[in-house]
Amino acid sequence: MMGGNPGWRVVAAAYFGVMVGFGCLLVFTFSIFLKPVAEEFHWTRGAVSAAFGFAAMTVAVCSPVLGRLLDRHGPRAVILPCMAVFGIAFASLGLLTPNLAHLYAVFVVMGVVGNGTTQMGYSRAVSTWFDTRRGIALALVMAGVGTGAMLFPPLAQALIDGYGWRGAYFVLGAMVLVAGIPLTAVFVREKAHEGAGGGALRLEGVSVGEGVRSRVFWIIVATLFLGSVSVNGAITHLSPLLTDRGVSAATAARTASVLGLASFCGRIGTGLLLDRFFGPRVGFCLLVVVAGGILLLATAGAALPAMVAAALIGFGLGGEADITPYLLTRYFGLRSFSTLYGFTWTAYAIAGATGPMVMGRVFDATGSYTWLLTVLAGATLGSAGLFLLLPRYGGGGGRGG
Repeated sequence: MMGGNPGWRVVAAAYFGVMVGFGCLLVFTFSIFLKPVAEEFHWTRGAVSAAFGFAAMTVAVCSPVLGRLLDRHGPRAVILPCMAVFGIAFASLGLLTPNLAHLYAVFVVMGVVGNGTTQMGYSRAVSTWFDTRRGIALALVMAGVGTGAMLFPPLAQALIDGYGWRGAYFVLGAMVLVAGIPLTAVFVREKAHEGAGGGALRLEGVSVGEGVRSRVFWIIVATLFLGSVSVNGAITHLSPLLTDRGVSAATAARTASVLGLASFCGRIGTGLLLDRFFGPRVGFCLLVVVAGGILLLATAGAALPAMVAAALIGFGLGGEADITPYLLTRYFGLRSFSTLYGFTWTAYAIAGATGPMVMGRVFDATGSYTWLLTVLAGATLGSAGLFLLLPRYGGGGGRGG
């Protein structure tokens, strides 16, 4: 599969970069830290969950700006400083004080730079190297998220058990700097050349204005929004949800790890399917699987059904967010890809902020997650249905391996 295309080195570096980036490390360890941090400072879960919301809302505001910078200056000029700031900020949570404003401020800082460390930062560079294998190439990048989702929850729990939650933040923040920065600096670049001063290669495709005026673009945005509310709401409260139902903290962390393993497998499978079948139909099937997992999670009171639910959610996890960059390249080309991707991330992040905060507030008010998870399963089915409204591809930009 690898062939002689040097773009696979870019894919490998991007895989490790997104694994320690904002969209993986912060998202999949948040539920592990939520309960001990809340108990340490006697904060409600809704108050702590609001930190995730602040980060997500900041991502929403900053993503189009980061996308524009990626289109104009190329990946490394954006990813490297974002990775440095994110790693330092994450580690600084180990110095957290009893002031909620301190927690929120750190999460806002991580939100400013967050998407520069995610697949949004890497997808344009990877896409320039591939056309017929673009689906699997992007899927391998996203698989870094799956790997991190599999590794980081039990690692975070083990670090908390051994060194406390403060020590866990220090260690995980340091990993961002050690694992993310060097590989990006050495290997991540666009095909052929970057322009003078590190500027990105100009590629074919529509302008930003043409993209945002398209009906297709807004269908993709709506699909992302509904899916993100549901998936982020369920994932960020997974550990406290299970421990409240009598599952041990270690088992809850392993359940999150099962979600990560399923996500890894699902993302590889998604890439293979995208290179063979019509993307929106692939997305529809994946989101139906996610809806089933969320519905099962609503009533899961033991380890086995919880792990099955996590596996279903994980396998279909790329049904909205991970298919988006592929669809954007096919419908709109690569000329303004990162900027358009940034706008879709705005919708994704607003929804990602809403889901966890609503979950926290509903729990604080009712002491249960069950009925809201049932509603979120229905919202996920609605998101799946939107995929069926997308037309055939109208052409894409950029040719490659």
